[in-house]
Amino acid sequence: MNNVVKRRYKMKISIEHIAIYTANLERSKNFYQKYFNAKSNEKYQNKSGFSSYFLTFSSGARLEIMSHTELVSREVLEKVNGISHLAFSVVNKDNVVSLTEGIVNDGYALLSPPRETGDGYFESCIADPDGNRVEITL
Repeated sequence: MNNVVKRRYKMKISIEHIAIYTANLERSKNFYQKYFNAKSNEKYQNKSGFSSYFLTFSSGARLEIMSHTELVSREVLEKVNGISHLAFSVVNKDNVVSLTEGIVNDGYALLSPPRETGDGYFESCIADPDGNRVEITL
């Protein structure tokens, strides 16, 4: 398995959506609608206990938020394999600061305040209702 794959596919490829589970589907939908201007489709629900919404953002990016009656909670950790965070661009530093303040003032956790990062970003990081890391950046 140490062979480097050299084949390149000559087709347009893009990420269609990212999906995350949530303990409370409506709370999560409301969070992303309120703070990140997400537009939601109608709720999908099946007989197995699964339900979801697709949230679409102004850039066209989509986030699927999902819930299940058999959902198992886990601790959200920062440095583990898997998705680390979602990042939203809000165009300028003033927007990073004001959106971060609004979210924190509404009771959500501030994970890192607005700041210049070593890799040249200006960003903050907050936790969504399920503890997922959400970066607010330029």
